[in-house]
Amino acid sequence: MGKITKVDLARYSISISHDLSMTAIEHQSGPPAQYDALTVGLADMDRDPPHGGELHPDGDELIYIISGRVSVTGDTEPTQLCELGPGDMCIVSKGEWHRVHLLEPTRLLHITPGPNGDHRPASPSRG
Repeated sequence: MGKITKVDLARYSISISHDLSMTAIEHQSGPPAQYDALTVGLADMDRDPPHGGELHPDGDELIYIISGRVSVTGDTEPTQLCELGPGDMCIVSKGEWHRVHLLEPTRLLHITPGPNGDHRPASPSRG
């Protein structure tokens, strides 16, 4: 591999390790894999995530909206919506259970800490 590597974020996420080296990780079906690193990924969403929320105990998560609209809610203040559109971003604090709710089809970039994390099951009405 050369010194400069083009990466298709539609097919790969980027894992940034503690020594700041980067590795392209091919997408798999199901919840995103957890790495002992920061993961930078692109998500094209046409429906709410297939889980009832997630938690990242290793650090804060950054969500940046490229296109579309979402609202993000957390367990600490479940009635406070953080609505985001193109060019907006939010930081979800370490250890905060949160959900992304789709308001329209969305493309977002996330920077997610690992290796630990958890997902709640989807509610029965969501399948």
